[in-house]
Amino acid sequence: MTYTKNLQSKIDNLKKRSESIKLGSIDFSSPLILAPMASICNYPFRLLLEELGAGGTVSELISAHAIHHGNERTFKMLRIHENEKNVGIQLFGENADMMAEASKVAQDFGPKFIDVNMGCPVRKVVTKGGGSALLKDPQALGPYLRKIKAAISIPLTIKIRMGWDEEGVNADEIIHVAHEEGIEFVAIHGRTRAQQYTGNANWNYLESLKADSPLSLIGNGDLHNPYATRQRLDSTGLDALMIARGALRNPFIFLESMQDNPKEQIFGAADYLEIIQRLFELICSAFDQERVRLIQLRKFIVWFAAGFPNASKFRANAFQNQDLDSLMLSSKQYFHSIENRAKSIDYEGVFMNSGHG
Repeated sequence: MTYTKNLQSKIDNLKKRSESIKLGSIDFSSPLILAPMASICNYPFRLLLEELGAGGTVSELISAHAIHHGNERTFKMLRIHENEKNVGIQLFGENADMMAEASKVAQDFGPKFIDVNMGCPVRKVVTKGGGSALLKDPQALGPYLRKIKAAISIPLTIKIRMGWDEEGVNADEIIHVAHEEGIEFVAIHGRTRAQQYTGNANWNYLESLKADSPLSLIGNGDLHNPYATRQRLDSTGLDALMIARGALRNPFIFLESMQDNPKEQIFGAADYLEIIQRLFELICSAFDQERVRLIQLRKFIVWFAAGFPNASKFRANAFQNQDLDSLMLSSKQYFHSIENRAKSIDYEGVFMNSGHG
């Protein structure tokens, strides 16, 4: 599928406002990158967002243990579309040998880089020593990262949080260990593990890290709308920004953040319907089972509808659809019915507070 001339023109014009960047040895087409999110950042969604201005993307977090055990579903998560240009695969696991083995397997799928998840706060990950738990012992990180890096020939990166808790904020120490082990860049979420996704991301702390950082740094946290993202782009000293949940309700956030007035809405209901049709095409190419296709597409459609008039009623109806045809028909009827009415999102309200990555 190709986009209509009208939508493609808007996409192209805003892409021209973005400048390519280099983080370590890795090139990105924009300083705005799609963050890894569990059960979300599969290749259909990643490719769609790259088409819509994301300078790069990172996969959903993938278990090194599952790769080691040859899990079929996990191997499908490693797939990369031939049109993806700037994608990294993110792995998690506490065992260095298993992570090294998994990184070699992941490298064969053709990513631009391998990313180690050191930020996930989810209990089932950290209780085994993975995710944010790796932040507890910076001295153990050197051998851990060294073994993973030695196993691959492509760049290695990490994504972290500020620390385990307020008493254990140690991102500065982690960054210097990463530099010693040849890590290309560090993406950092401005919360501790203890905060989960509550409170506000601490951008003052993130920016303070840059003054003494030997590595490129990507800031992440609370970039929920184009206006906030543009403010960070204009004011932060960090090298790039990583957008997560903000892209779920507004997949055009990477483009709209490049406008002179990022509060102006230039993408309307017709544009949303086009990208839903594009995502439908990509999901059908990625998944064979009708039920899986339905579940995958429906969650994105209801997120995309957020903020449009009567979205709650549409969402309820969407979950009544039991096949793809009826879901797509109801989506077309809904987005046609709202025409050019504005989208209004409550950015102060709770949205996916449990987190996905």
